[in-house]
Amino acid sequence: MSLEGSRRGFLLGAGALALGPPRGDAAAKNGDEIKLAVATYSLRGFQRDLAIKMIKDLNIRYASVKEFHLPYNDTPKQLADGRKKFQDAGIEVVAGGVIYLAKDDDADVRRYFDYAQACGMRMMVIGPTAETMPRIEKFVKEYDIKVAIHNHGPEDKHFPTPQSALRIVKDMDPRCGICMDAGHAARAGADLVESIREAGPRLFDIHIKDLRATSKDAGCPVGEGVLPIVGMFKELKKLNYSGTVSLEYEIEEDNPFTGMKASFAYMRGVLAGLRG
Repeated sequence: MSLEGSRRGFLLGAGALALGPPRGDAAAKNGDEIKLAVATYSLRGFQRDLAIKMIKDLNIRYASVKEFHLPYNDTPKQLADGRKKFQDAGIEVVAGGVIYLAKDDDADVRRYFDYAQACGMRMMVIGPTAETMPRIEKFVKEYDIKVAIHNHGPEDKHFPTPQSALRIVKDMDPRCGICMDAGHAARAGADLVESIREAGPRLFDIHIKDLRATSKDAGCPVGEGVLPIVGMFKELKKLNYSGTVSLEYEIEEDNPFTGMKASFAYMRGVLAGLRG
């Protein structure tokens, strides 16, 4: 998508921002099946209570929670209490991660499935290896918890692109899928719209971000860059995608709220435009 096209799309988001973002319940009543979420890595600089307040202020109802906000070493009770804090604020914990499962060992893998279970997570976004995935699949069946492999771009020797993850999960249990990181995928040369099409039902989540150029340090609010955000949402609609699109806002760590708010306004504008 050209920069000019991205800017045209941004006008949709600007209009939505002027009108004010819809409440989550209102969006659901309007028929949006695509769930906008916060990947709480975006709020890694803030302790849990403040992160929850920021998500609530963004009018977002879904969160993919990073260990900063539900620590691995907490007791099961502490994890359940932490999850309840999200729930009490009207935020559903839909996933956790990225959780790295690179050790090919039952006890290590089980530890993280126990963690996800204690947190009430229905899905883990994971960073495994090709060697650990068969072992992970066994635990997926035992715990009935989905896993979604996250691609990490050209620096990732295991899964740089969505396609490299798809090759591993394509014949596995249907609860094994992928989480496409849009920015990392673009940096690795993947066609984002085609990647969505190829993934089909194996696409469980998208970590969405935008880039001013396809380089590592070119992050920007969603809609201000060169990634084909509108095209991605169009393809998701074609697929009747009912998973999450989770904003992973990696820039402005100390003050991300303004950029996150603009990103959600843009995405809500795109969704409104697609509803026609």
